Amino acid sequence: MKIAIDAMGGDFAPEAIVEGTLLAGEALPADVELILVGQEDVIQALLHVPAFSTSVVEVIHAPEIIAMAEHPTKALTQKTRSSIAIGFHLLKEGKVDAFCSAGNTGAMMVGSMFSVKPLEGILRPTIASFYPKQDGGHGVILDVGANADCKPEVLDQFAELGSVYAKSVLNIANPRVGLVNIGEEEQKGNLISQQAHQLLKVNKKINFIGNIEGRDLFTDKADVLICDGFTGNIILKMSESFYDIFHRRGIEDSFLSEFNYEAIGGSPILGVNGNVVIGHGISSPLAVKNMISLAVKMVESKVLTKIKQALENKSV
Repeated sequence: MKIAIDAMGGDFAPEAIVEGTLLAGEALPADVELILVGQEDVIQALLHVPAFSTSVVEVIHAPEIIAMAEHPTKALTQKTRSSIAIGFHLLKEGKVDAFCSAGNTGAMMVGSMFSVKPLEGILRPTIASFYPKQDGGHGVILDVGANADCKPEVLDQFAELGSVYAKSVLNIANPRVGLVNIGEEEQKGNLISQQAHQLLKVNKKINFIGNIEGRDLFTDKADVLICDGFTGNIILKMSESFYDIFHRRGIEDSFLSEFNYEAIGGSPILGVNGNVVIGHGISSPLAVKNMISLAVKMVESKVLTKIKQALENKSV
């Protein structure tokens, strides 16, 4: 298995990315090969710090960098030798099994759309994320930022993608799907939510249990939460703030610690023809390590193959 990591993406790149990659390399099985993509001289200088082992990673040179604030489409078009562009090239050519970056999220979405491309039948690729439950388990929420506006049929497809992901990566046999809404009743919500509800309740590929209110997000009512990217991103960022607020106030709790972005490390883009994981822009070495571990789980679980099978109406 080979995992490519964008060494130049993120607020604290390349130092945090290189350190996190080395931490992952020391923890992962020997058959997992890690490839850092970026400016070779800069990466090699960091790899030769005495505290680090240099045997766990390979370096592929990419002289250009796409900055966090750059326009995604222009940057990828103009910077064909950037770490993100070359990372996607490796993934498209099958030279790596997954590509991770804590860099420009827009560029990662554009790269996913136009390099590895959406799977046949996908209406809109989506960014998914884990969320903690009070009972100690985890669920999946999508979309968390890729699609601010979604048609009902797109939300319906998100439910299928999220169900396959929960089965494959979280090992939940029959994931319960809930539609994030302002009330439990079927007729609640805006027109999009009402129409999506009607599609979800007759979708035989999923285990739809109805609407989920904000107060029930972190309970064990559902395993997959469906919403548009506008709502999902607000939920995600608000959830991350829980940990920050209570940590600053000196309050430590095992459940609250699950809201620390470092615990998960990254979010997969589902619905594209490759394993792609996006990390937080402020990723620390620990977050990078966990981002890479998530990519490894995705490859091991064969979630991409299972999504393709689901789209073809085959057994998953």
